[in-house]
Amino acid sequence: MLNGVDVVKAGETDWDSARVAWNLAVDQRPAMVARPGNADEVAAVVNFAREEGLRVAVQAEGHGANALGELGEDTLLLKTGRMTGVEIDAENRRVRVGPAAKWSDVSDLASPQGLAALSGSSAEVGVVGYTLGGGHGWLARKYGFACNSAIAVELVTADGRLIRTDHEKEPDLFWALRGGGGNFGVVTALELELYPVPELYAGMLAWPWERTSDVFHAWREWVPGLPDEMGTWARIFQVPPMPDIPEPVRGRQLVVVEAAYLGDEDVGSELLLPLRELGPEIDTFAAAPPASLGHLHMDPEDPVPFAGNGQVLDELPAEAVDAVVAAAGPGSGSPLLSFELRLLGGALNQAAPGAGALAKLDHGFITFAVGMLMDPEAGVAVNRQIDEVNDALEPWDSGVKYPNLVDVPLETRTCHSPETYDRLQQVKSHYDPGGLFRANHPIPPAETAE
Repeated sequence: MLNGVDVVKAGETDWDSARVAWNLAVDQRPAMVARPGNADEVAAVVNFAREEGLRVAVQAEGHGANALGELGEDTLLLKTGRMTGVEIDAENRRVRVGPAAKWSDVSDLASPQGLAALSGSSAEVGVVGYTLGGGHGWLARKYGFACNSAIAVELVTADGRLIRTDHEKEPDLFWALRGGGGNFGVVTALELELYPVPELYAGMLAWPWERTSDVFHAWREWVPGLPDEMGTWARIFQVPPMPDIPEPVRGRQLVVVEAAYLGDEDVGSELLLPLRELGPEIDTFAAAPPASLGHLHMDPEDPVPFAGNGQVLDELPAEAVDAVVAAAGPGSGSPLLSFELRLLGGALNQAAPGAGALAKLDHGFITFAVGMLMDPEAGVAVNRQIDEVNDALEPWDSGVKYPNLVDVPLETRTCHSPETYDRLQQVKSHYDPGGLFRANHPIPPAETAE
């Protein structure tokens, strides 16, 4: 124990369970794992690590653990899993969450009141890590990145101080936290705006994957005229035969279009007509509560071993569709679980007043390719296929990275404009000059930047 904090070291009974990440393909072997239960204990852990010459990596769930690279004896792994509280203020449309709260914890309280946060594809992802990295979800074309819905952040800085930051207090830090990731401290509480969702029409259309080319081309031609209230993704989906997967799609190879429309069923149905004319085998669209958005994408709800990587595309011409279908569709031999195209645009292309470090992503589409790594041979095949898909789309790659959909170490400079990156380094230099915090996508202090 460290001043009352639960600490686990190698060789102790629950070492393996303490160090595990949500991504089971990642073998983390830090110097120790600390599991604080409140903000004061977080500060004690940070002070201990600094005094002992250890760096600090922070995880709630550990979905993006692979991006950390090797986690070894120079690092203390701080797990926030005991700090899961959620408080809803429906009247003022805001929510306060602990550092290990998941989106399901938020939606369970907000959805019955017709409110939604700007969550992503999975109800099981941690709110804080997702938000610090940007946060692109179903409502993003209407309301922007989740990071810019932050109202305030409470965190422990490298010198062990617990501070609260917002637009008025420590504004540079507040700016950096919204899109700069976990580089600046250990978040102990996050306050977010909630959005009214009086009507929502959502679901998926699915065809046998032999229709991939037809469906992807139709989706590409369909999306330019959509209102900002419509968020939509298209994917090639090789569904595993897992028991928690719905029976109609379990164990099948499909091409899928998913969408969520902020509006009534009549208008949403009319918008979908061009795709329904292709005769989908499965059509699940219906009026839905906001909480349903966390399950629409059918992401795994339990930890799994996986590898994934994405790109940001400037455009998606017909040639790009042909290239990706050849690389990941029928006849490709692809072992990928999923390849998806996400439509950007709307509020994502515009920097709102007072936005944070990730203010906008002024491009056309995000991609994400992911596969399960059930054994070493599968790992080699999946990573090779991800590279092949990325290479196929290279002519349309913007060169920009969206950090939440890159689960490998990267040059974080590619996630931001030069001006934004320089400012992030200045904030890092002020709040963590010694580089105590080790984030998934690191930003070094300005004076040590190469």
